[in-house]
Amino acid sequence: MVISATSAAAQPAFASGGQRSPFARLAELLAPHEPGKPLIAMSLGEPQHPIPPFVGPVLSQHINEFGRYPIARGILPFRAAAAGWLDRRYALAHPVDPETEVLVLNGSREGLFFAAITAARHVGSRPGRPAILMPNPFYPAYGAGAQAADCEPILLPTTRANGFLPDLDALDAATLARTVAIYLASPANPQGSVASRAYCDRLVALARQYGFMILADECYSEIYTEVAPGSMLEAAGPDFGNVVVFQSLSKRSNLPGMRVGFAAGDPKFLAAYHELRNVAAPQVPVPLQHVAVAAYNDEVHVEENRRLYRLKFDLADQILGSRYGYSRPAGGFCLWLDVSAYGGDEAATVKLFREGGVRVIPGSYLARPQADGSNPGAGYIRVAMVQDSETAAEALHRLVKVLD
Repeated sequence: MVISATSAAAQPAFASGGQRSPFARLAELLAPHEPGKPLIAMSLGEPQHPIPPFVGPVLSQHINEFGRYPIARGILPFRAAAAGWLDRRYALAHPVDPETEVLVLNGSREGLFFAAITAARHVGSRPGRPAILMPNPFYPAYGAGAQAADCEPILLPTTRANGFLPDLDALDAATLARTVAIYLASPANPQGSVASRAYCDRLVALARQYGFMILADECYSEIYTEVAPGSMLEAAGPDFGNVVVFQSLSKRSNLPGMRVGFAAGDPKFLAAYHELRNVAAPQVPVPLQHVAVAAYNDEVHVEENRRLYRLKFDLADQILGSRYGYSRPAGGFCLWLDVSAYGGDEAATVKLFREGGVRVIPGSYLARPQADGSNPGAGYIRVAMVQDSETAAEALHRLVKVLD
């Protein structure tokens, strides 16, 4: 199927409450029911592993710096630490310049949101209404950013048939010509798919041919079981042109409440991005940036974090087997389970909660209907493997017992 202006889901998918939080919808779905067993929450992707031991001491050392207004671009030690981590982690064409190619973020969510607004201004005029492409299902900040930028959100269905990544061959020239940006998550949330180098090369070539930005959400890059995912920056060449990647310490370092991440890549885009964020975006407290410096200079806690997730996926392999279309994801910490044969995603979610005390989220709540009325998330549930191994195993055993 070729995705064009006439076949893509557009603004109506986001109107009339279409941008409501999937978790607010989940709360309404489950409100009439009580959990049948002690509750195990597997719906929210909030890491539950211990925070790194250096957090408290670093905060104590820099506590007085809460008395300073932070600068929008981030302190130089933070930008140098983020740049150094990128250089060590990936095979890049040149070392990242901390002066021009890195900016601190108050978590990646606000960064992804403001990036859409910047992209709409940065790329210049488009023939027709400017558009922002995004996978479907998608992280809600993508849709909110497209709306704030007054761009048409074009939803690219990510299904098992296309490896749970947007089908680049389905994009027609007219749509690409009016595109200002594409959001891409790799590893993907919720399916855990990882874009290959060839896929990234192809997308970069399209971005440069048509003059749009790639906003690469790589927040799950450090959670994998076998092969470390690559980065879109590796395909971006020596100038990182048309590419910006977004990273966060939420998943990598189990610090979701700290709200620290960064954007890195195309220096021309980042200059415009900094101008907008300097007047509109939340700043990052300096003591938290110092914690981030310690985090990006330490891999021991990251390796331990990865080991704990690997143990839980070993349990999923044993307990689920091939049920519900399960296969071990290449990255991330979520299970994307096909429950279409068990009454559908909403019915299965209610049943698991009411009978098993397990709270998951319907896949259709993480996606939006396409123009033909289909929802790529329908029939799936997302199970976030964020609890400890014993709790996760109990949740999976309950899931199998209730559904089977």
